[in-house]
Amino acid sequence: MVSLELLEALDVGPGRSVLDVGGGASNLVDHLLGAGYGDVGVLDVSSVALGVARSRVGATAAVSWIVQDLLAWDPDRTWDVWHDRAVLHFLVDDADRERYARTMRRAVRPGGAVVIGTFAEDGPTECSALPVRRHRPEDLVAIVGDVEVIAQRREVHHTPSGAPQPFNWIAGRRRP
Repeated sequence: MVSLELLEALDVGPGRSVLDVGGGASNLVDHLLGAGYGDVGVLDVSSVALGVARSRVGATAAVSWIVQDLLAWDPDRTWDVWHDRAVLHFLVDDADRERYARTMRRAVRPGGAVVIGTFAEDGPTECSALPVRRHRPEDLVAIVGDVEVIAQRREVHHTPSGAPQPFNWIAGRRRP
């Protein structure tokens, strides 16, 4: 799983807090808990998707389940890691991407880690019948701003129907 590889490249371990934005029913939370992480947050606009993940990992797991629209969310704490696989590419408006970056900077402490995966420049132009914005790694850095990139990856994800979806990933640290 690319997300876990990039966390490892950043030397992020179980003693760190991780926020998975747009995590919904994703199984990243399962992997983090299985690896011993004790401070995990999953933020998603869908309470149904979060409910699926919560049922899967158990209600007693050390997870903050946050039902919020990321662009309207006002973090009440900071996290060591911001993880986003596939939220940013749905933000097609410049103002929304700027709001995303401001929220990320409020949610992640300086020196904290950022892991972002989004459709690559040759990826799909829409997903789930919604338009998307494709990004090169340097586009991601420009959006995030004050980050030192430690690793980047290209991944070709295959949908359940077998369609290829190229992704670009960056992993870095916020500059203090």
